[in-house]
Amino acid sequence: MSRIAEVIVLALGNSHEVMEPLLQYDDDRSWSGNFVPIPSSLGEGTMYGWASEFVRVGSRTGLLKHLESLSWDRPESVQVLIHDDEDDCFGLWMIHEGKLVEIPLPRTERYHAPAPETLEFAPSPGYLLRTDQGEGHWQPEQTPEHLRDPRPAW
Repeated sequence: MSRIAEVIVLALGNSHEVMEPLLQYDDDRSWSGNFVPIPSSLGEGTMYGWASEFVRVGSRTGLLKHLESLSWDRPESVQVLIHDDEDDCFGLWMIHEGKLVEIPLPRTERYHAPAPETLEFAPSPGYLLRTDQGEGHWQPEQTPEHLRDPRPAW
């Protein structure tokens, strides 16, 4: 499946050191790609953001697990913003109890399709849609949690 996604990582503390290995491609990672620093207008010492793009759903599998496993000295500051191809806005993930979890945003909901019959394809992350678009704005039917794909999409 070809769905382009943009990922932004923001963090304080030793984040520059932690993110340094992710600036290079590494075939041993479960996800493929690399991040680039987001330049700061205040100079190199103030860079706390990195960005990447993924062109296939399968190429990003394991990214969040990898990010949460890194040795952040300020894990409470780590924020991961993800905009998938058909999302209305960026979603927000933060580290809670050692895991990157999606933080519900006001006036949004992530919609999921039912789980596929086979595990042939990478899991879908669903779609993050705004719920405040007014009458007549289409909203899909939400799949009950027990019918969703339990595999992590990221």
